Amino acid sequence: MSVFDPARRQVLKGSAAAVAMGTIGSLGALYSRQTHAATGSTRLSPIPSRYGPLAPVADRTTGLPLLQLPRGFSYRSFGWSGDRMDDGQPCPDRHDGMAVVSVRKSGGWNGRGRGRGHGLEYVLIRNHERGAGTPIQAPGMYDTGIVSNGLQAAGGTTTLTYRHDQWGSLEPSLGGTLVNCAGGLTPWGTWLTCEEIKTDAVSSIGRKHGYVFEVDPQSERTTGRPLVGMGRFSHEAVAVDPRTGIVYLTEDDRNKSALYRFIPNDRFGRCGSLENGGRLQAARVRGKPNADLTVANMGDEYALDWVDVPDPDMDTVVAPSGFPDVSPGDTLSGPFAQAWSEGALRMSRGEGIWYSYGKMFIVDTSTGVDSQGRKGRGNGSVWVLDLFTQRLRALFVSGNQLAAHNPDNITVSARGGVLLCEDGGESPDQYGPGSRLIGLTRAGESFYFCKNNVELTSAQIANAGKTITEGDYRGSEFCGACWDPLSRTMFVNIQSPGVTVAITGPWERGPL
Repeated sequence: MSVFDPARRQVLKGSAAAVAMGTIGSLGALYSRQTHAATGSTRLSPIPSRYGPLAPVADRTTGLPLLQLPRGFSYRSFGWSGDRMDDGQPCPDRHDGMAVVSVRKSGGWNGRGRGRGHGLEYVLIRNHERGAGTPIQAPGMYDTGIVSNGLQAAGGTTTLTYRHDQWGSLEPSLGGTLVNCAGGLTPWGTWLTCEEIKTDAVSSIGRKHGYVFEVDPQSERTTGRPLVGMGRFSHEAVAVDPRTGIVYLTEDDRNKSALYRFIPNDRFGRCGSLENGGRLQAARVRGKPNADLTVANMGDEYALDWVDVPDPDMDTVVAPSGFPDVSPGDTLSGPFAQAWSEGALRMSRGEGIWYSYGKMFIVDTSTGVDSQGRKGRGNGSVWVLDLFTQRLRALFVSGNQLAAHNPDNITVSARGGVLLCEDGGESPDQYGPGSRLIGLTRAGESFYFCKNNVELTSAQIANAGKTITEGDYRGSEFCGACWDPLSRTMFVNIQSPGVTVAITGPWERGPL
């Protein structure tokens, strides 16, 4: 059952309706108050969290203190790197983007309504940002050739289920891809997984890389066919406007990243419909060709129009002489080069994107300047694109690592709470080193919700029955944050050592 289909809405109608009404109001307040909330052009520090201070909390599955969380929150881990999947393969590592793509009615664990009783089962699809190596053997396979040094494309996706506060199955769904970073869910209940790689190389069987692929919640229905019309570039994430079916896409290529949209020929919205092609376009600031968004202030606002990208599958080109803020000899993706020639804007590094109630929330992970004054090497920002007015506004700009250190993936709860996955290394603060999950208040201020606390000895790992390497993983990024449709459980990955957690608790105490 799709996350958005009428049957699911009937199952959830009572709670969902109340949540949705509250969300519209809270999001409106967030937008209307943002201009008055900023005390400067950027945020320099977080505010105290309404959820309270953070402290180490033991995982309810392994007993290990993997996370620091506020009082009252708990979590269960699942799908660690090296765990055996349902088909016997070891679970791949480098967990990344993820979403709840489908909701199904379920009985008890025995499937006959006994045991734990009736309820809902959530289907999640999770990326693995792997390069060349041992491939994931999955129902959907794209490239089985050699891509580098005798190795095959080792990226892809796995599919997980969760119900009754317990994890369920774990199976491979897509293999033969490279560097599957983020992606996005579709309104018809599938996952779009993105290859974050910019290369003109082809494998030994003639496959190119740098595409988007669609993954079905029923793994055996995944085809492994690339959506070539969405472009070949260093993809990060996608989000679909359910009203129009238009797909919005980000590009992660420092200081030469466009913001794209794909207008599909087939608007009926079903698995496989995007394979019927469409038009790729890039955003341009109205009246300001080649606008530079690599540096921004809170409240900056631009009216957008869109230019066509005639050849989405074009090879890279060398950046023309004088192209700003890149090294000599740097290359532009083929789609970006075409877009730039028509006046398209550029961001620093487009990362997460998430749809919520007529808006696209878009992350640029390195907006700003560094200590040497270099553009596109700052601490990051969050932009909001109003899909009705096509106006883009800077909702949040970090001017200091304490406020946020290179946010990456983004998600928005049904209550309107904005949550950022930090990709800024150890990020030391009063809680010690470790990457963070960062929330935004209704006034656009940042606060800490969670901190990576994964520092494990070989004895702890053995006692937990895991096969990862001993070490300090606190600097590893959070990624793939997402909610169940009623925002009662939040799911998130820690990329290394590769683990997924389901977090529950008193969300009503704060803005998430």
